Amino acid sequence: MQKNAAFTDKKFLITLVFVTSLFMFWGIAITMADVLNKHFQHTMSLSKTQSAFVQFAVFGAYAVMGIPAGLFMKRFGYKSGVLLGLSLFALGAFLFIPAANISSFAFFGIALFIVGCGLSTLETVAHPFVASLGDQRTSDLRINFAQMFNAVGAIIGPLIGGYFLLSNNVAGSTDLTSVKILYAVIGLVILLVAVSFSFVKVPATTDPHAVSAADADALNVDVAPDKKLFDHQHFVWAVAAQFFNVAAQAGTWAFFINYVHETVGFSDEKASYFMGVFMGMMLTGRILGTFLMRFIAPNKLLATFALGNILMCIVVAQSLGMVSFIALLMINFFFSIMFPTIFSLGLKNMGTRTQQAASFLSMGVVGGAFFPFVMGYAADQFGIAHAYYAPIICYIVIFLFAYKFYKVKH
Repeated sequence: MQKNAAFTDKKFLITLVFVTSLFMFWGIAITMADVLNKHFQHTMSLSKTQSAFVQFAVFGAYAVMGIPAGLFMKRFGYKSGVLLGLSLFALGAFLFIPAANISSFAFFGIALFIVGCGLSTLETVAHPFVASLGDQRTSDLRINFAQMFNAVGAIIGPLIGGYFLLSNNVAGSTDLTSVKILYAVIGLVILLVAVSFSFVKVPATTDPHAVSAADADALNVDVAPDKKLFDHQHFVWAVAAQFFNVAAQAGTWAFFINYVHETVGFSDEKASYFMGVFMGMMLTGRILGTFLMRFIAPNKLLATFALGNILMCIVVAQSLGMVSFIALLMINFFFSIMFPTIFSLGLKNMGTRTQQAASFLSMGVVGGAFFPFVMGYAADQFGIAHAYYAPIICYIVIFLFAYKFYKVKH
């Protein structure tokens, strides 16, 4: 079915390029927070449980900002939503300067929370924005294509963070100058992107609710307009699947450097560079996954990848040296298509409720705020390897959604 539908229209190309670049920027921000997690363990003498507050601040913002971002997008449009997200992102980055000056972890938390509000806004806007830039039969392909650039950002993030934050770590040092300089530069770059995007003319997207019935299969038309948002079972399951997906992802990423350092024996700096390889596995998975979706139904591929990660977590938890290290890298390969595919499946046939549904799907990311605490506590109590048993329950939920509960009920 998808092979007969165009990827996008020529009039949307410039907009698609710009919006796709946003996926890369929040990929950088999210994975750099994982390096910050380890850096703060050194410079602020935090336990793994305490350092998980980094992820709590970023992902917790999704719970707060998801609905307001969706309402803002519905009232003022996609472009204004993007500009709001970029502005919050830049503001949070600039707040790292006073936070570093007074060496306050609480102040860093506020800055990270505002960054998270910006990221939440961008994700809430960008996914339905990309989905709207063409035929709905290729919306899965467009979102996964854009998410490939998110994976590129996820590779760049730990490489930048490792170089600027971990390469010159001195035991007992409390110097936060590198954090201050790095985030000041990030703030300037994001501000420049916001100014540039303000000059981009966005073509009017097709209203999916004002087309003939003959076109319904090609557009995001609500098959039951009288149904309330949470009466759509596939959407409710998508929110749950997204919650557990990001929960597992945040926990796995937050303690990647700890795992590689403690079980494989690499230095923190070297482990951060291997985190770039780790993110490269996600990019590889998204490229392959996007290709395979032309021949395999997205839900079937999602179910297969969920089963793959259950197996990988079991191997990682055994602490088998390089064997478990390779399994840890493979976790990110199987992560690759999960977020965009769950998001896309959850938006199917939501019609006028699409933007509101996108807000709740973005709020599902709040799972990433809590699960690092679970894994951090498990790591402190039982060892970092055994902490990787915890995400298995997350993949079981994702498998159930992909295997059965993704179906749209008429």
